[in-house]
Amino acid sequence: MKATAKAPANIAFIKYWGKADDELRIPLNSSISMNLSEAYTVTTVEFQSDFKKDAVTLLGGSFSEKETARVIQGLERIRQRVGISMYARVVTKNTFPKGVGSAASASGFAALTVAGFSAAGVKLTEKELTIFARMGSGSACRSIPDGFVVWEKGKTSEDSYAHSLYSSTYWDIRDILVIVDAHMKKVPTTEGMEGIMTSPYWQDRIAGIPAKIIAMKLALAEKNFEKFGNSIEEDTLNMHHIMQTQTPPLMYWNDRTKEIMKRVYGWRKDGLPVYFSIDAGPNVHLFCEGKDINALVQKVRDIDGVQSIIINKPSIGAHCIPNHLF
Repeated sequence: MKATAKAPANIAFIKYWGKADDELRIPLNSSISMNLSEAYTVTTVEFQSDFKKDAVTLLGGSFSEKETARVIQGLERIRQRVGISMYARVVTKNTFPKGVGSAASASGFAALTVAGFSAAGVKLTEKELTIFARMGSGSACRSIPDGFVVWEKGKTSEDSYAHSLYSSTYWDIRDILVIVDAHMKKVPTTEGMEGIMTSPYWQDRIAGIPAKIIAMKLALAEKNFEKFGNSIEEDTLNMHHIMQTQTPPLMYWNDRTKEIMKRVYGWRKDGLPVYFSIDAGPNVHLFCEGKDINALVQKVRDIDGVQSIIINKPSIGAHCIPNHLF
């Protein structure tokens, strides 16, 4: 009973920060994202009756005890749903750093969910897979469907799920993930979200999200890159304003982060259409259309302090692949 899945990380255009239900990971607001072609996780899950305990391995790295426990909890949810008691062996690898605000938990739990149920011999609907992935890591539900994805916040576990708005071939948007710090961040996303209600501005943010969702859906429908980019940047800055006014404040940006933001404003003024997005970390996502990717890559490579870049197209969602990691 073995299966391997590949799942993309995703970058949210309209982000979520804060949970309505911590245990079920139901968000305070809906969100819209794009799956990333070159930032992904591959995970093999094997259930066997002679395994004495669960084993979790990250190739090229390591998991903390807390991270391992989250993976085992994900396995337990699969066992409970399927009705089996066998322990599992999990081996996983990423194409990008984990714990740096680049959605490694999203791709990781999406891959674990798809591989786990496949290894157990059970086929779920896409909606059901997004719900199970969400319970491991909220944004993991957005890595299950294809391309451009909306996560409906819902009010219960059954109606908090993700679905595709457009396929991965709908619009030639490019995302450059710019790594300026590959070290684990000191405050994980889950822990950081717990402080949202200490910001005096959090209610205004949540109240404004429905209008942002409508604006982003319109920008996507029209393929209006300027509207698209402006909406992304406005929401990014708004979310980080909440983080920075929490108690204690979360300052995820570093000097290189701010330098890239400054460069983006300058590039746009000079006629290169490019916009930025930043999740809960210092690393930056840069968006352009396919026709501008070469010019943008050259400019990014000229910035001091950039450790690496990952150039992404929109991607299909999580799916099983034939080759196993062990």
